[in-house]
Amino acid sequence: MNQNLIKALFGLAIVALIAAAYFNYMTKETVPGENKYRLANKYLEDGNYEEALNVFDEALSINPSYAPNHVGKAITLMQAEQYAEARIHFNRAIELDAKSGLAYANRGILNDRIGNYRAAVEDYRKAVELNPKLTKGPGILWRFLRNVPERPPTIADRADYIEKELAKPKDQRLLRVPDVDAEQQMYKR
Repeated sequence: MNQNLIKALFGLAIVALIAAAYFNYMTKETVPGENKYRLANKYLEDGNYEEALNVFDEALSINPSYAPNHVGKAITLMQAEQYAEARIHFNRAIELDAKSGLAYANRGILNDRIGNYRAAVEDYRKAVELNPKLTKGPGILWRFLRNVPERPPTIADRADYIEKELAKPKDQRLLRVPDVDAEQQMYKR
């Protein structure tokens, strides 16, 4: 057999194995409702909050004890400015998984958005304690795919900033810059 043909077949076999493994990973549920969770996250990333909420509700009807479903629904509600209901789902996610740095990080963002800055700092610090990787922020590939040339501030950066501002006299504080705040990234698994 021709050596180039053998190399080509070997390469094709490798690609087929990788594709099969990826397909298996993306479609196989390790937790009931996980595929619905993935679909809902896709709608969330696309900004289709209504559809994301519908699918998160389906996922929660399948598995109400899966903390990431609550975090995803809470993020969606927060993006839709339904803050009270978002808090309920962040709190539920934390009840279900007290070690979820992502739930604390996002609840911190919620507290930040509504002006509850001391609670935001507490949640940000707890998130970093539980998941130190959150101090690194989004990686280069994530930034490339979303056309974000510079590393956005992390929750640790934001917590430091809030603490510095809260130490100033009230009339000298700058805690909200709407254009910059709107760019704050959500944290998902």
